[in-house]
Amino acid sequence: MKNILVTGGAGFIGSNFIRYILSHESSVHVFNLDVLTYAGSLENLKDLPDPERHHFIQGDICQYDLVNKVMMDNRIDTVVHFAAESHVDRSIHNPGQFIQTNIVGTFNLLEAARQYWMAGQNIGPVRFHHVSTDEVFGALKPDDPPFSEKTPYAPRSPYSASKASSDHLVHAYFHTYGLPVTLSNCTNNYGPYQFPEKLIPLMILNALEEKPLPVYGDGLQVRDWLYVEDHCEAIHLVLQKGITGETYAIGGNNQPPNIEIIRTICSILDELSPLADHRSHSTLIQTVTDRPGHDRRYAMDISHIHDELGWAPRKTLESGLLETVKWYLEHSEWVEAVRKQKDFTSWINKNYAQR
Repeated sequence: MKNILVTGGAGFIGSNFIRYILSHESSVHVFNLDVLTYAGSLENLKDLPDPERHHFIQGDICQYDLVNKVMMDNRIDTVVHFAAESHVDRSIHNPGQFIQTNIVGTFNLLEAARQYWMAGQNIGPVRFHHVSTDEVFGALKPDDPPFSEKTPYAPRSPYSASKASSDHLVHAYFHTYGLPVTLSNCTNNYGPYQFPEKLIPLMILNALEEKPLPVYGDGLQVRDWLYVEDHCEAIHLVLQKGITGETYAIGGNNQPPNIEIIRTICSILDELSPLADHRSHSTLIQTVTDRPGHDRRYAMDISHIHDELGWAPRKTLESGLLETVKWYLEHSEWVEAVRKQKDFTSWINKNYAQR
């Protein structure tokens, strides 16, 4: 890797990956293409290691001419594609944006890479890595085995359907054109810089302000949780050693119910930031109406990436949650900057406070 294009690099996972790659690759230049939607922020890119090797480009992956120009002007040899609309609830309310970004945007990147790389204009090895989700596999029944690279696709929301479509495009460009691709399907990420519409940061920040902690239905939905730095390490390893055309399932190797996650966060906050009246933060938990088509259980089998590339998550769920809570407690300036975004405030008011 010499010149790497990271799409969505101002978002949660993308910005963490940029930090990771700048710390672990001493000569690589990172070109960060991000349109800066509600979930992407330049706040996420402050205090980068070796920042002169990071080049930010504000732009939309749905604009093919821009994507093509970025590829050629910067002699891109590696693409890591994070850019996506990613919140299931938002996809229910506004599916069209998910179709545009997740499908059309991915097509533009693949086509630009194909035209540039296959024309032989780039010197040396090239790689296109597509970051996807376990939600493309649908939901698991209680006795079903965990998802793996061999699990059939069965998306159940506009979000997961759009990501499944983009996955199929990536595989098609490998089989049809020989484009050197790898693909990963990851579980729920958490950690620093996550926009507070997602479960873990929303619970942390609401608890700190003594606001209700909204729990969908009975809270027994099961998810696998992956600390974001572990995810970044896995992607880096796939870029270095992954076999072209291969898919890698990446997970945290844990499957707690959502209510257990929330209670653990409350327990950590009881120790680190106790309420004035010494109540447990768990007294703030409130159930809300379950969302439509809410998948009941996800779990991931990570044996393929472990056996082939030697990867396993370093963080346990307990240690990862502790690190995450500490980060939010220590970065109030980042939280305040995000809070000023009107879109965030209106979204929380619409989708939680009125339930």
